[in-house]
Amino acid sequence: MIEAFVLVVVKPGTEEKVYSALSKEERIKEIYRVYGEYDIIIRVEVENIHELDRFHDEVLRKVKNIEMTETLIASSYRG
Repeated sequence: MIEAFVLVVVKPGTEEKVYSALSKEERIKEIYRVYGEYDIIIRVEVENIHELDRFHDEVLRKVKNIEMTETLIASSYRG
């Protein structure tokens, strides 16, 4: 199982539309509107890296008004 956090930048004024579109996706386990450099942060759970690629292609790239994303794959290392 891969857990990733995706930081999303959207076109100004479209935050609610993008939030609504993304919140319907079952692979997204958490979604937040945030202040700062990014507009939305999502937590995604997928089975493998191939599924993460599919999520990017089938979901993120098809939602209108997303300008940029940055994906951070979580590590299980706890020190």
